[in-house]
Amino acid sequence: MDITLKEIIAIIRPKKVTATKSALEEAGFPSMTATLVLGRGRQRGIASEMTFEVEPELLSKGRTSGMRYIPKRLLNIIVRDEDVKKVVDTIIKANQTAHIGDGKIFVLPIENAIRVRTSETGESAVI
Repeated sequence: MDITLKEIIAIIRPKKVTATKSALEEAGFPSMTATLVLGRGRQRGIASEMTFEVEPELLSKGRTSGMRYIPKRLLNIIVRDEDVKKVVDTIIKANQTAHIGDGKIFVLPIENAIRVRTSETGESAVI
């Protein structure tokens, strides 16, 4: 069975989830799964991403990185192949601040999908 679906995985800032969800809904893509995750990139964490205050003396010493992990949100969105660019562009527009930590987007092929309730398979199981 050939299905033409892709999974878009986006890792974004927690404070950008609402804006991203609204932008995707407006673009016609209301379905997604959002998961609270912890992680870090090459910068090893950004103190300003934390929801608690960082001690001023640490910030004054230039210690704005080096956190073990920082909170992020992982979004999983399943779309038709022809919708990938529109969804990716929408996510970028909602999240791009031009600062380190804006996130990452991955696009993966979907081999198959099965709706548990009805046993439908392929595109009809998710779209």
